[in-house]
Amino acid sequence: MSLPPPIVAFDLEGVFLPEIWIAVAERTGLPELRRTTRDEPDYDKLMHGRMAILERNGLTLADIQQVIASMDALPGAVEFLAWMRQRAQMVIITDSFYEFVAPFLPKLGWPTVFAHTLEIDDRGMMAGYRLRVRDGKRKAVEAFGALGFRTAAVGDSYNDTTMLGAADCGILFRPPENVVREFPHFAVARTYAELRAEIERFLADC
Repeated sequence: MSLPPPIVAFDLEGVFLPEIWIAVAERTGLPELRRTTRDEPDYDKLMHGRMAILERNGLTLADIQQVIASMDALPGAVEFLAWMRQRAQMVIITDSFYEFVAPFLPKLGWPTVFAHTLEIDDRGMMAGYRLRVRDGKRKAVEAFGALGFRTAAVGDSYNDTTMLGAADCGILFRPPENVVREFPHFAVARTYAELRAEIERFLADC
């Protein structure tokens, strides 16, 4: 009897892209913007904190997009994606926003990306955000399973752990040590070569 077809879900920042907010922090000289989902598990708290910092400093969406335009994919990411596409269906599921990730899509070979949407006021400032659905990473992986796929999930931060837990195979990629300690049951890969090996093990069982 044949097994279900495989699908692999990936986070975006920290897996294929540098952390956008860290780049913004470095460019603007605002170190408080360096805080990411690696540090803060409460995404709503994190985003409202970021928006308050941007408001205090008069930084618009255009300012952030200017930083993003200068960024490139992580070394080895494009080659890994080309390798991955030859082996299984894949999707990128991110808690970032289409307004942020759009410039990266051609650099990554136009992958399928599920992201959120920003609310921008008439000054061009970030006034809020709209989630596709709360805990969308987990729900997407669960839906793939319900559609008859065998699933693997790859992420690096707190906000990826429910997705990894919902998958048949959960892999942490270059995670901080605090996440490794709190979620010791997930496999850990620290290079793309190690990530390939983990995915090959998953595909061998399909």
